[in-house]
Amino acid sequence: MSKTSRRRGKLSEEELEEVQNFVYSKNKEEDKFLKSMSVNYKCRTENQGKLRESIRNNEITIVSGLPGTGKTYIGCAEALKLIKAKPKYKKILLVKSITQLKGEELGSLPGDLNEKFDPYLGSFIDNFEKLIGESLTRKLRELGLINIQPLAFVRGRSIDNTIIIVDEAQNITLDNMRTLMTRIGDNSKMVILGDVKQKDIRNKKDSSLEVIIDRFDNVENFGCVELRDPKDIVRNPIIKIIEETFDLIEK
Repeated sequence: MSKTSRRRGKLSEEELEEVQNFVYSKNKEEDKFLKSMSVNYKCRTENQGKLRESIRNNEITIVSGLPGTGKTYIGCAEALKLIKAKPKYKKILLVKSITQLKGEELGSLPGDLNEKFDPYLGSFIDNFEKLIGESLTRKLRELGLINIQPLAFVRGRSIDNTIIIVDEAQNITLDNMRTLMTRIGDNSKMVILGDVKQKDIRNKKDSSLEVIIDRFDNVENFGCVELRDPKDIVRNPIIKIIEETFDLIEK
């Protein structure tokens, strides 16, 4: 190949074959790994069952739930099942709104994007590890089947063939939520998780979660699920007591 061709970024036949072999080998490894992965769980409440069915049957599912209701757990479980069972879903993308950290400040933190963002994604990683174990979760990340993206970095993208899980949606403004929801591309699903009672944004009226649950309820290809009954709390029974007590205080 000539120097001119190299300057233009063209690959030689040998280089092209090397790239193709790498991609084939990576895809083969991913397929083998996904076939060996087992994801088993049971819904413990009626509303958890509604959430599961909504994720399976809709392109976008919007969830507001109390702490301990299993919304993140079910979102992660269904995402794993989908990338295992349906070839059109190639990966899982985790998106989180971090009110304490602006997008431009991530650059000042040490490490790559995963290392910068890991401390804020403990709930996701914990749930993946509960479902498939620590080593398999690590392998999924190494293969690029689980990816992490700060909300600030999603703007302008079209996200295809992906299960997108959005956390802390109650801290996303209406403008940012519109930007985020319109990133969904071909053969993708989006699960938007939050708790309307746990808003950390400066102006709580700017929160989009209640608005989108109200506006997209009963719209085709959307599912809106609420896990707000204390009976939906399945983590630790003491959480139910805490929630009920604070509800009385706030009345």
